[in-house]
Amino acid sequence: MQIVKIKMERGRMMALLRFTAFVQKTFALWVVVFAALAFWMPDVFVWLKAYIPWMLGIIMLGMGMTMSLQDFQGILRYPKAVLIGVVAQFVVMPGLAFLLCQLFQLPSEIAIGVILVGCCPGGTASNVITYMARGNIALSVACTSVSTLLAPLLTPAIFYLLASQWIQIDAMSMFVSILQVILFPILIGLLLRRFFARQVNRYIEVMPLISVFAIVAIVAAIIGASKAAILQSGALILAVVMLHNGLGFLIGYWASRWLRLSDYDSKAIAIEVGMQNSGLGVALAAVHFAASPITAVPSAIFSLWHNISGAMLATYWARQSKQKTQQEPRDNF
Repeated sequence: MQIVKIKMERGRMMALLRFTAFVQKTFALWVVVFAALAFWMPDVFVWLKAYIPWMLGIIMLGMGMTMSLQDFQGILRYPKAVLIGVVAQFVVMPGLAFLLCQLFQLPSEIAIGVILVGCCPGGTASNVITYMARGNIALSVACTSVSTLLAPLLTPAIFYLLASQWIQIDAMSMFVSILQVILFPILIGLLLRRFFARQVNRYIEVMPLISVFAIVAIVAAIIGASKAAILQSGALILAVVMLHNGLGFLIGYWASRWLRLSDYDSKAIAIEVGMQNSGLGVALAAVHFAASPITAVPSAIFSLWHNISGAMLATYWARQSKQKTQQEPRDNF
């Protein structure tokens, strides 16, 4: 009887893991579907807005539970590449955001949102996209980890420097918010992994599923709350977000190549630079700019778009890598 129960439990766990893998592979699709539903039926999702900081905290808790000292070994293995990736993250994306705001003469509420997402650290989805693109996963994880840990200091400082011309910014309050929704949950996750490893390891493989649900809920909440603003300015914001994201990929890759990193490493840097922790941008906008809901829209649209563009870029690079692999044996004859 006990053996039957164990087999049934294993079967349920395997089914859950297969479902988790499916949801991860189709992540961009779910973001699009629920964004459309939120736009069509905003009242169904708008109540979730109050829980955005908590949902982001859950995502970061899961990130902490999946992290280990091995994740930071990439810093020692690829110090130059990590330095390039982190510097590019906090220079290229904020700089591009500021230039695009000036170029398009964006209204202040939208400009603040664009610069805010540009000042955020790399997103955790970049690690999955790097894996799909056959880039350096260890480097991607190291860059995400370092930029996330630096975010409480660098995100409010850079945001204050670039956006204070549009609005009065309380950088210290933003610093505290990032500690609450980013650093503290990651530290708690690390401690849980350290002292309750057996219990954590039983559930760690389904944490990506929880993270996907949380990100989808965050995007849906902002889309639902900002329907009127999106109808008015959505096309402009989407155009800016697409340029911001695309130029981030482009500059991240070619700057890395110019600095003599390999194609393998440059893919990881490009994806790390182009994909932001837009959930943090949404949470910060919801907390600090609640009087102007449209400020959170650039982060929400960025979350929607960078998963689509990242998946497309990864597919292209993976196809290139496959073609090179197929050609190598023939080149030897």
